[in-house]
Amino acid sequence: MAEAHAAVAFQFTVTHEGIDFDINHEALKAVFESGRRSWVKKFRRFQNGMVNTTYPASPLSWLAVVTAVTACSLARLDPSMGMIDKLKENVLPVNYLGPAPTIYLSTVIFATLLWLGIIFTLRFILKRLLSYKGFMYEGRGKISLKTKIWGMLLRCFVTSKPRLFSYQNALPNLPLPPLQDTMRRYLLSVRGFLNDEEFERMELLVKDFEVGLGPRLQRYLKLKWWWSTNYVSDWWEEYVYLRGRDPIMVNSNYYGMDSIAMAPTYIQAARAANFTLSLLRFRREIERETLKPLIMQGMVPLCSYQYERLFNTTRIPGLESDTLVHHKDSKHIVVICRGRFYKLVFQVNATMLNPAELQKQFQWIIDDPSEPVDGEEHLPALTAGDRIPWALARQRFFTRGVNKISLRAIEMAAFIVVLDDEAQDYDVFPTPVKDNWNQNRMLDRFSHSLLAGNGHNRWFDKCFNLVIFKNGRMGVNAEHSLADAPVMAHLFEYAFGEDIMDIGYNDDGSCKGEVKATYAPPLRLKFELSEEVTAVIETSLQTAKKISDDLDFHLLVHNQFGKGAMKKCKVSPDAFIQMGMQLAYFRDAGKFNLTYEASMTRLFRDGRTETVRPCTISSCDFVRCMEDPSTTREQRLAAFRKACETHVTGYRDAMCGMGIDRHLFCLYVVSKYLNEESPFLQKVLSEPWRLSTSQTPHQQMNKLDISKHPEFISAGGGFGPVAHDGYGVSYIIAGEDVIFYHVSGNKSSGNTDSWRFAKGIAKANNDILALFQ
Repeated sequence: MAEAHAAVAFQFTVTHEGIDFDINHEALKAVFESGRRSWVKKFRRFQNGMVNTTYPASPLSWLAVVTAVTACSLARLDPSMGMIDKLKENVLPVNYLGPAPTIYLSTVIFATLLWLGIIFTLRFILKRLLSYKGFMYEGRGKISLKTKIWGMLLRCFVTSKPRLFSYQNALPNLPLPPLQDTMRRYLLSVRGFLNDEEFERMELLVKDFEVGLGPRLQRYLKLKWWWSTNYVSDWWEEYVYLRGRDPIMVNSNYYGMDSIAMAPTYIQAARAANFTLSLLRFRREIERETLKPLIMQGMVPLCSYQYERLFNTTRIPGLESDTLVHHKDSKHIVVICRGRFYKLVFQVNATMLNPAELQKQFQWIIDDPSEPVDGEEHLPALTAGDRIPWALARQRFFTRGVNKISLRAIEMAAFIVVLDDEAQDYDVFPTPVKDNWNQNRMLDRFSHSLLAGNGHNRWFDKCFNLVIFKNGRMGVNAEHSLADAPVMAHLFEYAFGEDIMDIGYNDDGSCKGEVKATYAPPLRLKFELSEEVTAVIETSLQTAKKISDDLDFHLLVHNQFGKGAMKKCKVSPDAFIQMGMQLAYFRDAGKFNLTYEASMTRLFRDGRTETVRPCTISSCDFVRCMEDPSTTREQRLAAFRKACETHVTGYRDAMCGMGIDRHLFCLYVVSKYLNEESPFLQKVLSEPWRLSTSQTPHQQMNKLDISKHPEFISAGGGFGPVAHDGYGVSYIIAGEDVIFYHVSGNKSSGNTDSWRFAKGIAKANNDILALFQ
């Protein structure tokens, strides 16, 4: 009760002398500041909304149009061609307002309508310009006249200081490919690895689908295309991510690492403080929309909608489907340290704690000698295990009392900070050794820890976990349904730049600045965990440990050559890498297989990803040519160039909305809604991706100059294998001379070995480069 009395703004008592008021000025000041901040945020959202709604014009342009129309009217010129008079006579009450006010009001109404017409016209023109994708298919130095004219027109609309969501309303919708085109391209994509008999069966399935159920499904899908801004993204989020009932640890979440070659500090609390503040600066730029949207080639904006949920978001488990819950604001983070949970408030009375003050708060948590209560240490395992047991446990044990309060604090936090009690490190650019290639267990353990932890020290449902290890090394584990890796990489690049280049550290590794105020220590979150819920936790932990123990991981530092050597070969570095993996996989598995490469569709509104299929007829021909000892170097080189050209075309098609797999996926969803069975769609969507690959983008902001500071090079991140008997490979082209390959598999598959495959990738790359030497 004492805490409740201290929280009120004023109290009063009734005495024989009358009513006596006891006013708490500090509390009143806090109430005032809270209300002021709330209204400032509302005004800023309204202001940003007006700017985005009127883009490519501006709210001030309304005043210019009104002034111009009024000036013309005063000069006895009628720019409205009689519309102002019609408004005055037929719409406005002249007798009530009087002649003069009616004239001015009708002028303002017409000017506003004219202004809106100009805005929609400009936006239509911009949308049509952004719909042009011909520039994607033109090589450097071979720009057509049409593309040059398009570029000049587009530059008229691209402002020097756009807001984060300025272009959203002008981005074109993702196109719906014709059914026949998708069927044709699908058959081409599988011809390389299917034998004649298998391909003939597939051709029959395609023909039956084209003349039977396919056109009906396409009509329904076209209706969704007309109705929605993106016919794929909402279904993709729901059915691929949120409706999955398997654990999201390893199977869905992914991770990212910091710099590979430097350690700015070895003080855990200092690194946590600086990086937390860096992330919160990024969040502030998103809230204020001052973060510049990513612009491709300096002209074409990418969709920014995924940034909205990067912070203050959590995944809530459900029996049939999970849900994403995003909170507009949060003034605290939750810290997990040695099995205990703490609520750390980083903003007090509109003032953000400085790095030194945050370091003190983190250090208090590290030094806290208290022990976790029974079951608390393993509590995060609920988010690592199967979704249904977690959903049932949440409904039964976390909807009342202290459990509800503590869980709400976790779910409303801006993000999670994990102060890991283990130290992780890595050797810098290990030297290849014969028969013991790249033996770097430290990197493997580091990657494994970021992806899975120990099964109970990451809250996998949260938007992301910032993991700070005991020696100051760090990384991030991110939930996949709310944002894809390029968006998280953008956040990570920004925060790393702020951490190293702007905030910095003292010579002893501590945070700069002084502790200016004394704040209450972080609040220890409390849980009351019965034996029943503890049993559920332990079951989830066993599931998580089984997945974690089966994970076979290797991080290959490919430093023999990199992008620089590939560009000298005059081929796309991504195509070079993909062909190297095709060659390595054939040597590893003895056959070709369906291969997945993720590409973005953020050239379109609400775009996320599309699938590129690197295993093509041309790539298979190239691999066979490389493995045939009777072929000449010239024949192998010609086959390689053709395979790269085919791959680049497929990648461009995917980025431009002419991919295969998202279209087929949506047709399958429609068929399920109609209770129709399609043998073709069932066959396509049941095919395993035994080689799943993705490239992590590097230097999206150019905030860090890695040519001058190669120690800033990041190792990127990775994910788990998609198929049980397959590989997951994430790679990042870091500078001119280094490529990092994050290779994952399952020990229990019996057919895969991540170290063996990584070694095969390196050998395949060397064999390809030798063709040019």
